[in-house]
Amino acid sequence: MTFSAEIQIVGVNPYVLVNDEQVQALKPGWRRPMPVLVKFNGTPDTPWRTNMMPAGGGEFYLYLHGGMRKAAHVKVDDVVSVTLRFDDTYRNGPLHDSPEWFQEALAASPVATKNWTKLSPNRKKEVLRYFAALKSDQAKKRNLIQALRVLEGESDRFMGRDWSMGG
Repeated sequence: MTFSAEIQIVGVNPYVLVNDEQVQALKPGWRRPMPVLVKFNGTPDTPWRTNMMPAGGGEFYLYLHGGMRKAAHVKVDDVVSVTLRFDDTYRNGPLHDSPEWFQEALAASPVATKNWTKLSPNRKKEVLRYFAALKSDQAKKRNLIQALRVLEGESDRFMGRDWSMGG
């Protein structure tokens, strides 16, 4: 399916809204996060794998991370050509192992460990995917400090969202 849409933003998260009619054409009756393959303005050659998030009323948010926007040379308020298809090869479950440096830090903090275990599987998966993309030791250290801070209950922003009371 291909359609045109304007890139909008909510908080710090750019997205394209996929309406109910478009969602039903992809996968009728789907109400939970939907795995899709996506291209913007025909890029990249191999589509991005991502999940669209339910927005209510049958609509879904298709969030655009920085790599997507950079590859397509687009920004908020641009109108883009969106090519979507349901990703029927998607398999649920963690895609990334928990890094040793994160496991060690959790083991040293019972409060953070308790709050980590209370997070939804999707949130854990999101955090582990984020950690897996970190390259430098400096980035790992900086993000570990921030992750522990929010998991220990401090209200703060981490990974583009507000955290409160450990989750």
